[in-house]
Amino acid sequence: MSQVFEQSIQINATATTVERCITENTLMHRWLNPVLRCEPVGVWSTNVGSKSRFVIQIPVIKPTLDSTVVERQPGLVVWEFQGFFKGRDVWECQPLDKGTCLVNRFEFEIPNPLVSWGFKTFAQNWTKQDMQSQLRRLKRVAEEIQQGFQ
Repeated sequence: MSQVFEQSIQINATATTVERCITENTLMHRWLNPVLRCEPVGVWSTNVGSKSRFVIQIPVIKPTLDSTVVERQPGLVVWEFQGFFKGRDVWECQPLDKGTCLVNRFEFEIPNPLVSWGFKTFAQNWTKQDMQSQLRRLKRVAEEIQQGFQ
């Protein structure tokens, strides 16, 4: 059974600046949850076909999602992932008159019934809250970068 978590935030920065925060690995680690690492498989890129690995820094087990960029356009990156989750993580920058609306849509299913139960019981609300926190952190990073341009 598929689930969808969607969040958005208005950012006082251009869509180009917001997109940099999503596509540049060093900037990404400024807003990702500190227990989550995004590691390139090969050379870091967000071109279609590029691969990366998201690792949750839990001692010993370190759950991992292998992801591939499956869609890429200016202002849009879609990662498809396999692992304990299967699905997509969509990041879309929508330009506004003043700034950008950033939409993050996390579409997934959890094939393993035990992992699904554990997620619903322990991590579902935390995941939604973490997505909101990440967007607020990304907003701060993008607005700091934008101010540096002015």
